[in-house]
Amino acid sequence: MIGTALSLLVALVGLSIPVAAALALMAYVLQANYAFFPMTGAVGELAWNSSNDFILIAAPMFIMMGELMHRSGMSERLFTALSPWFARVPGRLIHTNIAASAIFAATSGSSVATAATIGTVAIPNMDKGGYNRPLFLGSIAAGGTLGILIPPSINMIIYAVLTDTSVADLYAAGFIPGFLLAGLFSLMVLGLALYRPDWAGPKVDSADLWRQRVAGLRHLIPPLGLFLVVVGSIYAGIATPTEAAALGLMATLLLVAANRQLTLPVLLRAFEGTVRTTCMVMLIVIAAFFLNFVMVSIGLVKAITDLVLSLGWPPLGMLVAIVVFYLILGCFMETLSMMIATTPVVVPVITALGYSPVWWGIIFVILMEAALITPPVGLNLYVVQAVRGKGNFMDLCIGALPFVLAMLVMIAILIAFPQLALWLPTVLNPKAGG
Repeated sequence: MIGTALSLLVALVGLSIPVAAALALMAYVLQANYAFFPMTGAVGELAWNSSNDFILIAAPMFIMMGELMHRSGMSERLFTALSPWFARVPGRLIHTNIAASAIFAATSGSSVATAATIGTVAIPNMDKGGYNRPLFLGSIAAGGTLGILIPPSINMIIYAVLTDTSVADLYAAGFIPGFLLAGLFSLMVLGLALYRPDWAGPKVDSADLWRQRVAGLRHLIPPLGLFLVVVGSIYAGIATPTEAAALGLMATLLLVAANRQLTLPVLLRAFEGTVRTTCMVMLIVIAAFFLNFVMVSIGLVKAITDLVLSLGWPPLGMLVAIVVFYLILGCFMETLSMMIATTPVVVPVITALGYSPVWWGIIFVILMEAALITPPVGLNLYVVQAVRGKGNFMDLCIGALPFVLAMLVMIAILIAFPQLALWLPTVLNPKAGG
C-alpha cells in the first residue's frame, strides 16, 4: 500500500499532470484498490465541507489585498521610500529588495505576489547600479518567499485547516522567525558585498539623504498600518483571522481610494487575479481533502506512522531525515501541492516524535520557501524570470543558492532554539505551543 502510494505520487508528478487532477486521481486509485467500499460518493460532501470552512474565506481576501497593492502602485512607493535607508550600506538595492519584500509580505500573504511585485519595481534598477545580477535576482526570488512565513500567510491558513491548528498561534509563531530570516538574508548579502565589493553596486552619498528618508516615511505608513490592522486585530481579540482579513481588505480599499487610484480597470484586474488564484487554490484543497479522507480510511496514514516509528531512530535523527526528504521533494514538486499532499502523513509522525505541530508548521513553511527557489520547479525563479523578460535563467538558480543556505541556517536555529517560534504564541495564548 505504501509502495503503491509513493509510486503513484512519483509517476503523477513526473507526468506534470495538474496538481488537483493528480491528487484526485491518486485518491481514486487508492480507494479502488484498498477500500472496503467505494468512496467516490463522499466527494460531494467533502467538497462542500472543505469549501465551506470559515477560516478559508480569509485566503481570497488576503490575495485581493496583494493584488490591490500591486495594481495601485503602493509597492513602487514602498520601494522608493526604503531605498534611502540603505544608501550607504554595501549592496544597497539588494537590501532594499529584501526589506521591501518583508514589508509587502506582511500585508499580502503570498510569495508569488511578493516576488512579482517587488521584481517589477526593482529589476529596472539592476543594471543601472552595476550590481551582481545573480545575487540581485536571487534576493528578489528569496525575498518573495517571505510572503508565506511573515503573517498573514495564506499557506499557514491552509496548514491550519489540514492539521486543526490555530491560525493565530501559527501567525504568532511565524513573526520572529520571519523577520529573523529577512535579517539573515541581509546579513549574508552584506558579507558577500564586503568580500566582493564589485558585487555591491554604488554607494549613494547625497547631502539631502536624511530629507529623502524622512520624506519617504509617509509611504511606509500604509503597509505598516495594514499589518497592524490585520495582525493587531487578531491579537487584540477584536477579530478572528477571517474577520481580520476582511478588515485588512477594507483598509486596503480605503488607502487605494485615498490615493485616487480606485478605478474600474484597477478593480477589474484585481478581481481577475484574485479569482484565478483562489480557484486554483480551492480546487487543490478539495482534491486534497478527498485524498486525505481516502488515506485515513484505508489506514495508509497509520501504516506510514508505524513504519517510521518502527525504525527506532532518535527524534532528532528522524526530524533531520524528514527535512532532507522535503528539500529533495521541493526540487520536483510545487509547494502548495507538496504541503497538501504530505501534511496529513507527516504531521502525525512529527507529533508522535514529541514535537509541536505549531513549531513544525514554521519549519515546514521555511522548507516550502526553499522549494520556491530551488530548480527545476522553483516557482519564484520562474516568476522573477518572467518579470525580467530576458537573460539566462541560470543567473537566478545561482543567485538563489546563498539564500537557500540562509534558510537551512534558520531551520537549524529553530531546531536548536524552538522557543524562537513558540515563545510568542505562548505569551499571547498560554495554551499554545504544545
